[in-house]
Amino acid sequence: MSRRARISPAEAGLPTAGRRRTPGLRREEVAVLAGVGPSWYQWLEQGRDINVSPRVLDAVARVLCLDDVERRHLYTLAGLNPPLPEPARTVAYCEGLQRLIDAWGPNPATMLDPYWNHVAWNESARLALGMTGADRNCLVGFFRDRAFRSRVRAWEELAPTVVAAFRAAVSERPGDEGFRAVIRELTRTSPEFAELWARQEVRAAGVLVNEVEHPVVGTMRFEASQLRMPARPDLTVVLYNPAPHTDTADKVRWLLDAPASPGARAPGEFSAEGSAARFPGAALN
Repeated sequence: MSRRARISPAEAGLPTAGRRRTPGLRREEVAVLAGVGPSWYQWLEQGRDINVSPRVLDAVARVLCLDDVERRHLYTLAGLNPPLPEPARTVAYCEGLQRLIDAWGPNPATMLDPYWNHVAWNESARLALGMTGADRNCLVGFFRDRAFRSRVRAWEELAPTVVAAFRAAVSERPGDEGFRAVIRELTRTSPEFAELWARQEVRAAGVLVNEVEHPVVGTMRFEASQLRMPARPDLTVVLYNPAPHTDTADKVRWLLDAPASPGARAPGEFSAEGSAARFPGAALN
């Protein structure tokens, strides 16, 4: 009733001649514009136990000019599972979100869109995980980026879990062309992905343990947790926490504090002995 009262007949495309006692639209007018019976719409407003379909609720939401949050709330009131928010149509990406993951430092943090494209990352992720933006899709990089694969320890054991988690993400938006594009690309270019995708396995992402073989400081072990953001439900923040009982936190801090001198060697030029000399304990893993 409150949403109906805020829509004028003119805004709904109805004639405004004559005096009206009802503020906004009448129930009968909403019913006509939504393509439902007046009695049924009255029962809907009264919260009676009636059958409600998503199609009809979407029609009512359109007439009442509900935004995405209000539309989802309408579904909840009607006892239906609310639809997923539309990707990238809520709050624009801004510097505040970058500051959010920067504040997770000195630990690495990244941000993904629904299709697992990297939207942002902090300096720790760049140094410790090798984030460069060369291949912005996390899944494509996992299977096709040789440099990235060389850094992931136990890649073969982790790959089925990664693909099963991506299928779980796909199931939230069936028929989404963005997911289809990623799947087509990887199925065509990566036999390993194609084989794993054909298994039809589905698994929640949960907390993944990532072991990274860094060319300078050696092995680092992270617990990666995915967090959804209410302000941007289409984005996922991935926080990398150093695993307990490891020296990973010390290694990340060392990478952040190490001076980038003009005469310093490139990461690929460091030997195991050189890494041990520059970072005590790097050769122990």
